[in-house]
Amino acid sequence: MDLGDFQLDSPVSARRIVVAMSGGVDSSVVAALAHATGAETIGVTLQLYDHGAAVGRAGSCCAGRDIRDARAVCDRLGIAHYVFDHESSFRETVIDDFADAYLAGRTPIPCVKCNMGPKFTDLFALARDLGADALATGHYIRRVMGPNGAELHRAVDPARDQSYFLFATTQDQLDFLRFPLGAMPKARVREIAAELGLGVAGKPDSQDICFVPDGDYAGLVRKLRPEAREGGEIVDLEGRILGRHGGLVGYTVGQRRGLEIGGLAEPLYVVRLEPATRRLVVGPRSALAVGAAHLSGINWIGGDHAGPLTAKVRSMAKPVPARLAGERLLFDAPEYGVAPGQAAVLYAGDRVLGGGWIEGTEAA
Repeated sequence: MDLGDFQLDSPVSARRIVVAMSGGVDSSVVAALAHATGAETIGVTLQLYDHGAAVGRAGSCCAGRDIRDARAVCDRLGIAHYVFDHESSFRETVIDDFADAYLAGRTPIPCVKCNMGPKFTDLFALARDLGADALATGHYIRRVMGPNGAELHRAVDPARDQSYFLFATTQDQLDFLRFPLGAMPKARVREIAAELGLGVAGKPDSQDICFVPDGDYAGLVRKLRPEAREGGEIVDLEGRILGRHGGLVGYTVGQRRGLEIGGLAEPLYVVRLEPATRRLVVGPRSALAVGAAHLSGINWIGGDHAGPLTAKVRSMAKPVPARLAGERLLFDAPEYGVAPGQAAVLYAGDRVLGGGWIEGTEAA
């Protein structure tokens, strides 16, 4: 069994590792790897929500069934397991922010907000209160020791890499965090779980947005914010009315499907959302070309790096060459589908330099 690298000073037997456990296979294997090092290992689960169908739905996390799964894994490993109720904090900092962002015409990333809040900030405090030497998680990303300290690098398996969602990790957090799965393919993680007889070995992966029971993001926002049901006009770049929509919450910049506008000579895409007038502005793909993006809340963990970098503006996008000038991100070539509310994550090769929130864009 591959024990991973927890990068702890010897003797490891004198160290204490707290593992963030969601009830899934990844964090369960991290707990097993931590325990196998000989360090004292403690599993901690934050109960983040417990509403309706999410509790029993396969693919959710941090709810009823998943907490039971995490406890069962800890029992099998013979390690302590604690559950802390953070439902109120999660609702305020993640779910409410998610709904409000959609109302403001933005495309939010709740996974980043969760990492910035409950999963890292709150867990850090808990881990330190428990006297831990490190906090380990099941994220697919690598912590690499560089000449000036710990660095954040993309996972070896590009299909599993979660660096886009972790750009807001601070240097202080990185010094305390461990990511033992970053050098493993997912198949190996499941093999380890099966070898150890963990009941979660075949459990489905959690969804990107864990608190949406059926994947209907717009439906959840309409439930939390009834005003999101208000429709409006679909207009072209000149303001000509082409149709109507059933609420801006169902759209994001770059979207083509779902516009339901017939009789057009060329495909149209969502160019921008105007929440003040509830207008949805559409245009040809060329209208999506962006030359620069304005960023806020920039987090930098790239040290003194001042050379070329690449930027990733969507979780599934490929990093593209760009330059950072203050709070302006300048693309070497036009970039498409750059949506306010998303993040721009910056890289130097595989190293994560940081990133920021996209507030607005400039046409190419």
